[in-house]
Amino acid sequence: MHAIGIDLGTSGIRLVLLDPAGERIHAAQRALPASVGGEEQRAEQNPALWWSHVRELLREAATHLNGQPAAIAVDGTSATLLRLDADGRPTHPALMYNDARATDMLPVLAGVAPAASAVHSPSSSAAKLLWLRRHEGLSGVRRVLHQADWIAGRLRGRFDHMDENNALKLGYDALWGGWPNWLQETLGTDATLLPEVVPAGTVLGPVDPQVAEALHLNPACRVVAGTTDSIAGFLASGVADDTTGVTSLGSTLVLKQLAPEPIYAPELGIYSHRLLGRWLVGGASNSGGAVLRQYFDDAALGRLSDTIDPESDSGLDYRPLPRTGERFPVNDPELEPRLAPRPDDDARFLQGLFEGIARIERDGYRRLTELGAPRVEHVVSLGGGARNPVWTRIRNRILECPVTPAADDDAARGAARLARIGVGLEPGFTD
Repeated sequence: MHAIGIDLGTSGIRLVLLDPAGERIHAAQRALPASVGGEEQRAEQNPALWWSHVRELLREAATHLNGQPAAIAVDGTSATLLRLDADGRPTHPALMYNDARATDMLPVLAGVAPAASAVHSPSSSAAKLLWLRRHEGLSGVRRVLHQADWIAGRLRGRFDHMDENNALKLGYDALWGGWPNWLQETLGTDATLLPEVVPAGTVLGPVDPQVAEALHLNPACRVVAGTTDSIAGFLASGVADDTTGVTSLGSTLVLKQLAPEPIYAPELGIYSHRLLGRWLVGGASNSGGAVLRQYFDDAALGRLSDTIDPESDSGLDYRPLPRTGERFPVNDPELEPRLAPRPDDDARFLQGLFEGIARIERDGYRRLTELGAPRVEHVVSLGGGARNPVWTRIRNRILECPVTPAADDDAARGAARLARIGVGLEPGFTD
């Protein structure tokens, strides 16, 4: 059986098709417009656009399948929430992952939800749902789902399941394995909007026959419960042991690691996702590539990096934050960036920034170890920063362990791997 992964990312939709041996045989993508806000802290998109692009991408993929069945899994941006009618049609635009209008719901959640829950943010799905319930009402709404769950539902013709990873920010208790009492009591009769939750990688069922015919797919294609886009990126890396950390060097610095037991430190933004029989833990610093972009463009980063000796230390003690405030590996909303003194030599200044971000990365993995995660002995890198060999060597020196780029960091590839695991084409972590 082939495997199809669909990634609903922050700026576009990407599809990857793997053959029965797990080799990539086709990939394609479609761009998405920026979310529409209208007011500060609001971000919305029309879900019909997602489905239109997914249909196009699947028709293209069908030409490479030659009638063979495939397992399909979808990942999407965490906390992107939809309201659906009885037939699974969106009743309103989707509230996107970065929609943070629900600030007035934080006191409500603080009064009912445990501190370890992942709902204590205005952009969480739970905050969004409570905000909609209070300010717009839920008349005509029969189900709430996340982005990945809805696309999987369109493929199946059923809208009754949500994967555990996306459910976390709606209040799902991954440790207990169910919707908690506090959420159901808070929602009252609207608790019927919550779907059944299943582990990521669960086979949900076949593609709807009419959808299969319209998209030229074999009706034996199976839909597998998906995950969030960041977890799909982790799956793409191929890491399957708990002594290898996965660092994403994008605009921010994100650390992830498998662990035998969950870790919850909400004050540091650390939550645990259950994934294929293990727990995936991690945290995100405000530091990262956004700081570098404040000073250098791509051309300058490449030119200056070539003049840096990564084995020597710049002697600069920077704390590269884009603005005041940090959450991980320390939680201090008043923590100030430290970017002085700035030397006349731009290459030395860039080296100081590289070293400062690497020290935050090192301290982040140490903090995870202090909280109970296994000690990291190897780091695999995702994102644009992973392609800079000089920065990689600096990180190798400061982290005091091997640092290597991931063989693949395509979230769509990670979703396709999840589909393969779901139908037994490759083992999960517990194996």
